[in-house]
Amino acid sequence: MFIPRYILTVFVIVLFSEIVSGQDSLNFPPPSIHPKIYAIEAKDNIVVDGKLNELSWQLAPTISNFFQIQPRQGEKHNFETFVKIVYDKKNIYFGVFCKDTAGKRGVRVQDYRRDFTSANNDVFMIQLDPQNLKRFCASFQTTPLGTQGDMQVFDDVFVDTYWDALWSVKTAVTDSGYYAEFAIPFKSLRYAKTTKDSTAWNITFSRIARRENEQTVFPAIPQIYDQYRMSYGAELKGLTLPPPSVNIRVQPYTLYQYSQNTDINNFSNKNSSFKYGGDIKWAVNTHSVLDLTFNPDFAQANVDQAVNNLTRFNILFPETRQFFLEDQGIFAGASISGLQPFFSRSIGLSNTGFDASPVPIDAGIRFTDRTKDRTFATLFVHQEGTSGQNAADFGVFRYLKNYGQENNIGVMFTDKIDEADPEKKLAGNNNGTLTFDGLIRPNSKISLQYLASVSNDARPDSTGLSGYLNFTYNSNKFYYSYRSEFISEKYDPAMGYIFQSNVFYNQSIEFLNIRPKKERWKWINEWEPGFDINYYQNASNLQFQQANIYFYPLYINLTNGGLIQYAVRPYWQNINFKFDLLSIPIQQKRYFYTLQEISYQSDPSKRLSFTSDLTFGSYYDGSMRSAALGCRFAPDPKVSLLINYTYDQFYHLGLNSTNLTTNLYSGELRLAWNPQILFYAFYQYNSFGRQGQWNAKASWEFTPLSFLYFVYNDNNFGGTPVNNKSLINKITLLKQF
Repeated sequence: MFIPRYILTVFVIVLFSEIVSGQDSLNFPPPSIHPKIYAIEAKDNIVVDGKLNELSWQLAPTISNFFQIQPRQGEKHNFETFVKIVYDKKNIYFGVFCKDTAGKRGVRVQDYRRDFTSANNDVFMIQLDPQNLKRFCASFQTTPLGTQGDMQVFDDVFVDTYWDALWSVKTAVTDSGYYAEFAIPFKSLRYAKTTKDSTAWNITFSRIARRENEQTVFPAIPQIYDQYRMSYGAELKGLTLPPPSVNIRVQPYTLYQYSQNTDINNFSNKNSSFKYGGDIKWAVNTHSVLDLTFNPDFAQANVDQAVNNLTRFNILFPETRQFFLEDQGIFAGASISGLQPFFSRSIGLSNTGFDASPVPIDAGIRFTDRTKDRTFATLFVHQEGTSGQNAADFGVFRYLKNYGQENNIGVMFTDKIDEADPEKKLAGNNNGTLTFDGLIRPNSKISLQYLASVSNDARPDSTGLSGYLNFTYNSNKFYYSYRSEFISEKYDPAMGYIFQSNVFYNQSIEFLNIRPKKERWKWINEWEPGFDINYYQNASNLQFQQANIYFYPLYINLTNGGLIQYAVRPYWQNINFKFDLLSIPIQQKRYFYTLQEISYQSDPSKRLSFTSDLTFGSYYDGSMRSAALGCRFAPDPKVSLLINYTYDQFYHLGLNSTNLTTNLYSGELRLAWNPQILFYAFYQYNSFGRQGQWNAKASWEFTPLSFLYFVYNDNNFGGTPVNNKSLINKITLLKQF
């Protein structure tokens, strides 16, 4: 293969040429002196109603000089935004007016769900960094309809969208735009006690006016980044802070479940159970948080969506359980898709760690301590045993040291102990990993992420190694990335995830970022022609496994948020092991084939939107056609229907020249009475395996972050009597002290 010889040489030359070609004026560095904005103490009682009619709002200074980053950086924006900041002894308040002459007709909001997708809605966002770390923020977001979104972001790379804080917002839509009034309790934030003159919180604002897909920020940030790049933030002055409170959150729950399971012999087993447990979150001080969970339950978590695996690699299903989602970006490898020494989905599920078979958890504890200079985190969970699986203890230790402006270096240790059970004839085992990792960002364009890990368990000669290196250069005109990943044959992180063992993987990505003149090409936001090279070898002997080139001369991001793409994908395969693709045995030999891909996505913010992807061409020793179609219909934010369909057809494939067709259907319905009362129903059916699944959930947030749930699950294995049904009633109550 000729590809590896040129992955570095050719593209380093391209990169060097781009660097020396001149300064990119659009990619400006963070300011040496940050802009200052001011809050005032409330002169009267602030009622959070979205009206901003108190005297305090009239007296507060206005922030209005927003900077456009999309669709054209630095150009005059069409939608003005005005922000004021007021505080009292309990809360910090943000009063916002987002001007829009279209009024109610111009509102683009998809639905009423919490933690919505920001890019597809009208949104106003506040990013707070009360400790002035410039590497972390808590983001508070709302739509014109008052739906809430909140998240934590670390180094503008690790995003924790499942972090939920206790805060409130009210909005009011008028003929000239919409108002938003935020109230964020000081007890929901972590900060150090300072004097009024010395307090300086780091802060950014951002607004998306979705109808024209315009995004503005305050203060100015280059468009290749986003509002989470806190090194560009402003200083918020004028606050007189109350002493940091005890800040304890207690959230108990009770649950009743009725289930009916039918086995292969058509024998049904019905049972009902009552369960209780809960979580405690204690902000020990301004930089430390202790989380406890007892007998946790994740009944309200969404089910995994079915996937037909057409590759030789393992599939990574995302974590969806609340306790494990918070602060997950702290741990080493969290942003690496194929190599994660710690992946929380290995806890509380069956031994494979990646299917939907739950295993009860007795208790868990997590402690995080994060300052400007370092982060310390530890996690311990005890998992109960089952008839065919040991009880287990899971432990993680993490330390991360920050240095320079945006650099860090860290170490992480994981340890899983499978407890021996002589009665069940289950032997004990111990598995651990030691990982070193870091991030180097010498300037705003260049970053280098690295990781090295070793695993070991109780078996003799079981030590395994893995490593990861990712160099990225990102400017307004050009993107280049080189990634190298090494996983030895014996590397086995029992608490983690790997996409394959015994692999040495190299990837090179490069594309241009061309933004045509607005006057001539109004419908094009960015044209990004480029190509990716992927090359896989055995880690043990460097024998070739697979390679492919993803060449996309046509990759156009439309101004309305849509996408047009045409790509060609040549593949080289070396099948020298037993390999079945959807139960079709593939002959062991070398293959070369080429696939073509055509994709289109319409404006996702409209009431009716479409996605389509068509792939076709030769495939191993046969051929294939694949189509993925999606349609979303939302006549009103209270009603949203999403339908997806994937069709795969294979001709003359494998040892037996097999013809096979698979169909994968899914549908999702969302209904809302208001942001607090929601209904969700999801159905999927996979013709390969003839498996169907229902998941329906009704929820009522009767007080902030306190919920009443009704959940129904139904799994059916077509062609067999096997069927699992459950009906769950769960109530959670949150109290913050």
